Amino acid sequence: MIFGINRPFVRGTESRAPLAAAILTALAILAPASIAQTAAPASTKAAAPAHKHAAADPATSAAPVKTIGNKNAPITMEVFSDYQCPSCGSFFENTLRAMIQDYVASGKVYLVHHDFPLQMHTYSGQAARWSNAAGMIGQFQDVDAALFDSQAKWPVDGNIEKFVAAAVSPANFKRIQGILKDCTGPPPTSKADRSVPQAAAGCPVDAYIVQDIVLGYQVPVQATPTFIIHYKGQSYPASSGIITWPILKQFFDTLLSQ
Repeated sequence: MIFGINRPFVRGTESRAPLAAAILTALAILAPASIAQTAAPASTKAAAPAHKHAAADPATSAAPVKTIGNKNAPITMEVFSDYQCPSCGSFFENTLRAMIQDYVASGKVYLVHHDFPLQMHTYSGQAARWSNAAGMIGQFQDVDAALFDSQAKWPVDGNIEKFVAAAVSPANFKRIQGILKDCTGPPPTSKADRSVPQAAAGCPVDAYIVQDIVLGYQVPVQATPTFIIHYKGQSYPASSGIITWPILKQFFDTLLSQ
């Protein structure tokens, strides 16, 4: 999904896939040159939080852990995503799933998820709440996959909990429900004017969603999915669109050969 400043959200990230692939190809040729994404848009109304790759341990912190893999992996990949965005669903199913099973599982890549629910999607903010609550009890990976696997179903009526319940044990589902029991107000979503959304009073996960959104503004995220790759202290330019796993794997192999 394309995200623009002071204009409506527009569908069409799929058409940007060749561009994203070309960017990775160019980066592979130029590696290890570094171009960091640091400037924040002037319209951002709050400073972005410090950028950290590592997440807290769920055993010692209430903060949601929305990462997969070993934080000491040589490559870190951060992905800004919207659970209701078809392009994000395709990216997960056709690229990230294979990457998780291969390079994340083997310790080569550390995957960091950031929520960037779009204002145009009715239920994406609520889906982000469920994944963050799952992340608070160490169940993020299962719920994250379940939300993307059932993306064609829960947006029909907003019955997200049905698919979350099927992805975790009954005991863990009750824990997730308990975290969200006071999340009755509208969930935070990113805005076309890049204003900072409000966290609902009493909802323990909303602050983390807002934090991701503000960080996305800083990148800046202009389309979902957007991903940033870090290797040996270098941050490569943010790229948007769908890139197949074979192409991404080739880029990772180029980095790892440096």
